[in-house]
Amino acid sequence: MTDIFDVIADGTRRDILQLLLRRTTEGEAGTSVSQIVADLGISQPTVSKHLKVLRDAELVTVREDGQRRFYSLAVEPLEVVDDWLVPFLVDAFGDDAPDIAYPGAPIPESAAHAAEVVGRAAASAKHVVATALKRLGA
Repeated sequence: MTDIFDVIADGTRRDILQLLLRRTTEGEAGTSVSQIVADLGISQPTVSKHLKVLRDAELVTVREDGQRRFYSLAVEPLEVVDDWLVPFLVDAFGDDAPDIAYPGAPIPESAAHAAEVVGRAAASAKHVVATALKRLGA
């Protein structure tokens, strides 16, 4: 499997992922290659090359409709990045870690606060356990 960090290191691929995320939050059921070309202003062969890399990394899904293909974001592989990044934020900021803006549908403030508390506690606990296991040589 391709290293997720190598995949997202490319700015054009990140632009494509952000476009797909935005279109998903706007209710789109998929984005065609021609829409990506038009929105990003890059050539169709370049878009197709980057979409292949994103497909291979399972960061996008594709739905075929006749000759057209519609791409959607698949966020699950990005959990690896999240798992890698969160301990740095917890170590660097503790409870003062910056909020990360997500352009999704708004959720009630109480639910957002509860999710933030649980998320930070889980990240902190995971980091503590990983550190303890490392010290034990496990």
